[in-house]
Amino acid sequence: MSPLTSATATALCAGAMVWLVVGQDPRVTRARVLLAEGGVLDPPPRWSWARLWPQARGDLRRRREWLCLPVGLLLAVAGESVLPLLAAAVATPLVRRWSRAREMSRQQDLRADGVIAFCAAVAGELRAGLQPGQALLSVARSTGALGAAEASVTAAARFGGDVPAELRVAAQEPGAGGLAGVAACWRVAVEGGSGLAAGLDRLEAALRAERDQRADLRAHLAGVRATIGLLALLPLVGLAMGWALGADPLRVLLHSPAGLLCLLIGGVLEVAGVCWAGRIVRKGLPALPGDST
Repeated sequence: MSPLTSATATALCAGAMVWLVVGQDPRVTRARVLLAEGGVLDPPPRWSWARLWPQARGDLRRRREWLCLPVGLLLAVAGESVLPLLAAAVATPLVRRWSRAREMSRQQDLRADGVIAFCAAVAGELRAGLQPGQALLSVARSTGALGAAEASVTAAARFGGDVPAELRVAAQEPGAGGLAGVAACWRVAVEGGSGLAAGLDRLEAALRAERDQRADLRAHLAGVRATIGLLALLPLVGLAMGWALGADPLRVLLHSPAGLLCLLIGGVLEVAGVCWAGRIVRKGLPALPGDST
C-alpha cells in the first residue's frame, strides 16, 4: 500500500471519527427551524473548543461503539489487511450491547435510589399530617421512583383505586423491586390499621442497607475489574513491544498461516477469558431488590 493511500485512508478515518463524535443531530436543526420565531432561524453558535469539548464528550459516551470502525480502519491500513476492519464490524454490536447493559445497570441503581427517597418522602409527609393518598401524590413526581407506572399509581391514589396493586405492577420494572415492599406496607396499613409511616421507615432502612452492601462489594471488586482490564490489554502491550523492537507483528499475524492461526486462537481465548472473568464478578454482586436478572 502506497504512502499516499495510507495518508488518504487515515484522513478519511479521522474525518469519519470527528463526524460521528461532533456531528450535529438533524433533529436539533429541524426543531430550531420549527420553533424559530417569525420564521427566521437564528445563526448557529460560533465554533469554539470550550463549546465543542462537552458536546464531543457526551456524544462519545453515547456512540462509543462507532469508534471500533475508525480503529479497525487504522489497523487495516497499518497491517495492509481487511481482517481488522471485519473484526471491528463484528465488535461494534458487541460494544453497543455492553454499553447498553452498563447504562441499564446505572438506570437501575438510580431507580433503586429513587425508591428509597420515595419511602422517606412519603413517611415524612405522613408525619406532617397528610393522608396516604395525598402523601403519595405530593412526592410521586419528585422522586421518579414510579417510572412509567406513575400515571396509574397516582390515578389510583387520587380516585380511590387499588394503590397496592398498582405499586406491585410498578415494582416489576428493573430496579424498582422495593415498591413491592411499599405495596405490602400500604396493604397492611389499610386493612390492619397499622402505621404506614413506621412501616415505610423500616423498609427504607432495609433498602438503604442493601444498597450500601452493594456499594461496598463494588468497591471491593473494583481492583478485580482493574486487573481484568489490565490482563485484557496485555496482547496490545506485546504488539507495541514488537514494534519497539523493530519487528512487524501485524504482518506476521495477518499475512502468514501460523500468524492467522495464533490470532484466531488468541482472540477466542481472550474473549472467553474476559467474558468468564466478567461473569464471575457479576455473580459476586447481589441483585437489586426484586430484580430477577
